[in-house]
Amino acid sequence: MLDQARRLQEQLTGWRREFHQNPELGFQEVRTAARVAEELQVLGYRTISGVGRTGVVGERGQGQPIIAIRADMDALPIQEANPVPYASKMPGVMHACGHDAHIAIALGTASLLAHKDFPGTVRFLFQPAEEIGDEEGVSGAVRMIEDGAMEGVEAVIALHVDATTPAGDISIEEGGASAGVDTFYATIIGRGGHGAMPHFVVDPVYLCSHVLLALHGIVSRRIDPYDPAVVSIGSIHGGEVSNVIPDRVEITGTIRFLSDEVQRKIQAEVERALSVARTLGGDYQLRWEIGYPPCENHPEISDLIRRVGQDLLGPEHLAPRRRTMGAEDFGFISRRARGAMFWLGCAGEGEERRHHSPNFDIDESCLPIGVAILGETALRLLRRPPD
Repeated sequence: MLDQARRLQEQLTGWRREFHQNPELGFQEVRTAARVAEELQVLGYRTISGVGRTGVVGERGQGQPIIAIRADMDALPIQEANPVPYASKMPGVMHACGHDAHIAIALGTASLLAHKDFPGTVRFLFQPAEEIGDEEGVSGAVRMIEDGAMEGVEAVIALHVDATTPAGDISIEEGGASAGVDTFYATIIGRGGHGAMPHFVVDPVYLCSHVLLALHGIVSRRIDPYDPAVVSIGSIHGGEVSNVIPDRVEITGTIRFLSDEVQRKIQAEVERALSVARTLGGDYQLRWEIGYPPCENHPEISDLIRRVGQDLLGPEHLAPRRRTMGAEDFGFISRRARGAMFWLGCAGEGEERRHHSPNFDIDESCLPIGVAILGETALRLLRRPPD
């Protein structure tokens, strides 16, 4: 499988660079989806477009088991800084997280599986909007699920390129693969007035300083030290001029967690921290934007991907996972069927190219490795599904 995938290197690189040059934001992947559907149809897949608004589903085979392979397609609102011939042609939009590679790898996997015989059905999910939600705050994974993309699926697999791991290596662990995430929007409400007469006002900046201390104490003093958690403040806005105390201060932040219990605990503690404003004579308002659940890799699927990696690459290329509290909406999908996501090393030599940065790029030698791992794992699931 790896040899066959490596023979696709030129095609994979071409696809990846085409998508890199023509990035589209979440729920705007019209051109990308059309090209994906076109390539799937050429390969003989039954294709449905417009799934989850701008997603594409491609199927080959009949009956059970149904094994799904997911690839996200959206880009980010970032101006690319890479001086490369395949740089983004879209001002202010860039594939800065590797979804262009995910599309190319999934198409390569579809190409290999188009020439294989297997029982059951392989279903490709080309998903929109992993990075953002729609006007209701709902991401592409949820919208595709609502449109039936996961109906009948017995197992689902995916990958994500990893700029912290060298190209040629993969990493996979059972359990938490990515964190859950929610966003909060809070307003600290006071009563403004002249900066020279603070005794006549209820200063929301002063209230905010106490609220911030309470927020930053949640993880260290309110959450079990053995439960990973993050509370980060991303923005604080209040006031316009130096001698006027404002009426209110706006705060936004993110929370990260690996369990539903910790999520509920943090949400309650954020509310408690904001209530300090009332104790000091002010008030607050709080709005939550519920994001993605934690992504849990199923132990059987994770073990299968690990064995495939050992067989194709050798055990020396199974790298330990550098855990982070990054979030991924694959968690919605993996809650619908046994699923796992592995991390595909894409780092080349030289300058670090971090995800979500203007100079993000990949070592394209990783592309056939992703194809081979996804393709071989899917075949083993189709031919002998785990109990």
